[in-house]
Amino acid sequence: MEIFTFMPIIVLVFLSLLRIVFSAYDSIRPSQSFGDGETLVSKGGSFELGFFTPANSNRHYAGIWYKNIPVQTVVWVANPCNPINGSSGLLTINSTGNLVLLDHNKSVVWSTSSSKQAKKPIVQLLESGNLVLRDEEDKKLETNYLWQSFDYPSDTLLPNMKFGWDLKTGLKRKISAWRNWDDPCPGDFAFGFEFDPKLHTYPEAYLLKGTTKFARTGPWNGLRFSGTPEIKPNPLYGFDFVNTEDEVYYTYNLKNKSVISIMTVNQTTSLRQRLIWVEADQSWRTYASSPRDNCDKYNVCGANANCVINDNPICQCLKGFKPKSQDKWNSMDWSDGCVRSSPLNCLEKDRDGFIQFSGLKVPDTTHSWINKSMNLKECRAKCLSDCACMAYINSDISGQGSGCAIWFGDLIAFRTFPTGGQNLFIRMPHSELGKTNNKIRAAIPVAVIGGVSGMLLLGYFIFRRRSKGSPQKSQTIKR
Repeated sequence: MEIFTFMPIIVLVFLSLLRIVFSAYDSIRPSQSFGDGETLVSKGGSFELGFFTPANSNRHYAGIWYKNIPVQTVVWVANPCNPINGSSGLLTINSTGNLVLLDHNKSVVWSTSSSKQAKKPIVQLLESGNLVLRDEEDKKLETNYLWQSFDYPSDTLLPNMKFGWDLKTGLKRKISAWRNWDDPCPGDFAFGFEFDPKLHTYPEAYLLKGTTKFARTGPWNGLRFSGTPEIKPNPLYGFDFVNTEDEVYYTYNLKNKSVISIMTVNQTTSLRQRLIWVEADQSWRTYASSPRDNCDKYNVCGANANCVINDNPICQCLKGFKPKSQDKWNSMDWSDGCVRSSPLNCLEKDRDGFIQFSGLKVPDTTHSWINKSMNLKECRAKCLSDCACMAYINSDISGQGSGCAIWFGDLIAFRTFPTGGQNLFIRMPHSELGKTNNKIRAAIPVAVIGGVSGMLLLGYFIFRRRSKGSPQKSQTIKR
């Protein structure tokens, strides 16, 4: 009788232990599933996959968050725009080998939708925070994922995640801000790469507000993004940019594994931020953010105008340009930008040339062209031979510099930095070059005449002195 009396307690304890053991697993197989209150935990205990409900909400989501941080920080959401009402969601592997999220009616709310079916499918939460679907019999783990959450980011870029385009499959990885603190469905702001691989444009990343460009990183220049001269090798993280025929992406890795750092897009602040978890404060601290000032916002000064944050006003027409609308410009409405003071001339006689500008975040690369094999001299010749070309630089400034990037049409959304920045060679009409050259040429004759006159005077004084001293020397000899 005593055994039967304690049987319910034993069963209850067993089920509790089973739940604890199951929650420590990092993977599920077709015969398994889990629902509310159950989670997968990555092998090292850094990340957890389960169900969560945002504050001030009764909507239910499947997502991944940091397990070892007391402030719940969700880094990925499976069903951001299709929440489950109530708390009866279920994650399982279906008959086609896909991970599916089911609601209380067993209807599919979300699925990995992999076109390839594994012989022995397994879903695993990796220590990197990446949730992967793979074939358990396939030993080439990192190259043969059938699906991975890193390919479908939410609002957070984790270390070692590829941020960019897979040109073979057409996959575009970007991060999108939550609509608000309680709604993970993408809001207005998104951060991602934009370029035209067919036209060989210069890739760069944009912070978009809807379809409107809000801020830009500038293109990768071999060392960093052109718009971030302050980002240099540091003890916190390393970074890399890959640009090949198959893929274009940015990634970063943490140098100190005890440090937790992420990149995110925030709808409330309209910022792209790099955050660091500070254990002493038990909070996230901003390490860097963009846009950092008004000059970082997209095209504040209009076409062919330079933004200098410490100038008043901050917008200045480039040398050789003037405000398109002087009245608007005087009222600090710079939207019309600047136009050339003198027209360009692509003919051989009185041909255009280039003036070097320094310390810049180079212009928007939407209308650009890049060639990695050209040198700077060849790049200049290429630009000069095309009447539509307005500027050129080395596409890679590391080492001695290499590659060629040229711009067509108006130059927009660039700025001058107090320190750092790049050189940019901007096309100018011969008349503008003449102004500069005339000054140089005028200085040369003056310098020559002055130098010759000085030498003549010096020679004259030496001659006079020697002439006066000659008799004395003769007298001394005579003695």
